[in-house]
Amino acid sequence: MSDENATSKVPKFDSHYDHWSELMENFLKAKGLWGIVERGIGEPLDGTLLNDNQRVLLEEARTQDYQVKHYLFQAIDRHVFEQILDRSNAKLVWDSLKKKFGGNERVKKATRNVLRREFELLEMNKGETVDDYCGRVTAISNKLRSNGEDINDTMIVEKILRTLTEQFTYIVVSIEEAQDVEDMSVDELQSTLALHEKKFKRGVKEKPDQVLQVESRFGGRTSRGRGNYRGRGGSSGRGRGSFNKATVECYKCHNLGHFQYECPR
Repeated sequence: MSDENATSKVPKFDSHYDHWSELMENFLKAKGLWGIVERGIGEPLDGTLLNDNQRVLLEEARTQDYQVKHYLFQAIDRHVFEQILDRSNAKLVWDSLKKKFGGNERVKKATRNVLRREFELLEMNKGETVDDYCGRVTAISNKLRSNGEDINDTMIVEKILRTLTEQFTYIVVSIEEAQDVEDMSVDELQSTLALHEKKFKRGVKEKPDQVLQVESRFGGRTSRGRGNYRGRGGSSGRGRGSFNKATVECYKCHNLGHFQYECPR
């Protein structure tokens, strides 16, 4: 497919306004037409005398306005089209769609509350792949962002690390020992987890006393984290659920009782 054909495919409105409006805005910007939606065409008042240059500019703006309306009308179906009462210019059409389908702040707040609950309850299912689980977490996170929630990569990374299945326990510990979770992107975490997942599928079982190597992002060095996790008290444990966390030292705040990815600071 040529670049021209790729940029000519109008995003279809599917009632999910936030998603569609972002796609459509990018589409119109690629066409050099977004200014028509933002500012309108600036029709002169009746009786206003225009010079030749002003008349040319006005005709160009009107032509662009027709182009934008053409794209907007292509994006919506007849039912939505008939709900737009004033279709005299592109800005009015866009604003009407935004008011009808964009939702107000009260609706967005209610949606955020529902999505927050979904985000909190997310856990990796037994047999679920890393890509599928990370995809589920990312999808909910993007919905939260589109509804005004401030959620960054660190929050998503920590959420994933907290809710993986038990087979990833020693990998989580190794990741924490190898690098600062706050500087890790979701893509980097997903790539690391997927690599170990492939080992599981090949039958390479990572045992508690096996040294896991996780490449550090700092200077390209390799850091080693052991499956046997030792706290200050000298006792060692095997996995997050089978030893007393009271002896575990957090590598972030250096307090006892939790892992780095669980640190509230």
